[in-house]
Amino acid sequence: MVQSLSPLVVSGRDKFVRDELQKSDAPVGSGLLVTDLNNIRWLTGFTGSAGTLIVRPDDMVLVVDGRYGDQAREQLKFSGANCSVIEGRSAVALREALGSATKSLKSIGFDPAEMTVSQHEAMTEQLQTELRKIKPIVPKLRRRKTEPEIERMQLAALATDRALEEVVPMLSQGLTERDIRDELDYRMRRYGAEFTSYDTIVASGPNAARPHHRPVSRRIETGDSVVIDVGGLVDGYHSDMTRTYLIGDVDPILSEMHDVVSQSQLLGLAAVRAGVLAQDVDKTCRDFIAEAGFANEFTHSTGHGVGLQIHEMPWVRTGFAEPLEVGEVVTVEPGVYREGLGGVRIEDLVVVTQSGCRILTSSKKDRQCLQLQPTT
Repeated sequence: MVQSLSPLVVSGRDKFVRDELQKSDAPVGSGLLVTDLNNIRWLTGFTGSAGTLIVRPDDMVLVVDGRYGDQAREQLKFSGANCSVIEGRSAVALREALGSATKSLKSIGFDPAEMTVSQHEAMTEQLQTELRKIKPIVPKLRRRKTEPEIERMQLAALATDRALEEVVPMLSQGLTERDIRDELDYRMRRYGAEFTSYDTIVASGPNAARPHHRPVSRRIETGDSVVIDVGGLVDGYHSDMTRTYLIGDVDPILSEMHDVVSQSQLLGLAAVRAGVLAQDVDKTCRDFIAEAGFANEFTHSTGHGVGLQIHEMPWVRTGFAEPLEVGEVVTVEPGVYREGLGGVRIEDLVVVTQSGCRILTSSKKDRQCLQLQPTT
């Protein structure tokens, strides 16, 4: 699957950062220190594995080591970001570059979630400008996705949908969890994903009671529930989807769990729309599962934001009392797990709209399609 991508426009995003800095009561003439590579990519288009960005009152400066000078200059030229590049080819040169880029600032804010204690101590020693801890700015701005960002996530989701469609018949052929994982990963790439979003989960039988089980050499058998959690990556953007399959005749409890989770997930999808508190979507799913008698077996949150990271804001969980906004991309993924028996999780990736949501993942999930008869 080959498809040209709409260009990502990053120019002007630094203005949003400055607006948020002003709201944080930062002194006039302050800047923001950005060390998280996903945040740097969102602001500049730079995709290297090391770099430090300073957002200043009128421009940005990206400091990179000798491995990334040419790449940074080329990518910033392409992205149109109002950003210059300083290349430091030694540790001394990098420290001097950071000092030079920040010396005119009244203060420089930083997100404590981006920096370890040792990194903060090093920065404090290197910079003469006062470092001020502030609330996250760039992660908040990244929540609402543009159409080119959603396009990449849609393509990643399509690659996983097509791969899963081909692999599902193999679930009843006596293959192992690892066999299924390998087939999915290969086929996702064949259909356009550059890589997997995360380690693909294939969990069968008792292993399905572990939400983030890693595939092993266990063969899939009659009576198993099989949880498949799979996502692809396209141009830095992730997709995320889970389906649960029942192999042959299963324990009636597993059938009941599947029905309960399926209904809960549909209710969760129906609850998603702009203005609804993220925690209320979680509550919708959780209350239904609790009423069915499985409250203690729903052991994780209902969902999370997805974008340049597989887990990012907003958090669809208890205690996240912020409204969903148009353009946010979130998962809805309730699950129920019973130790020794198995588990069920069903997950879709959706774009929040004013009146509801647009579902990006399209693999079948009705009970008729998810109950497979063994062929061996």
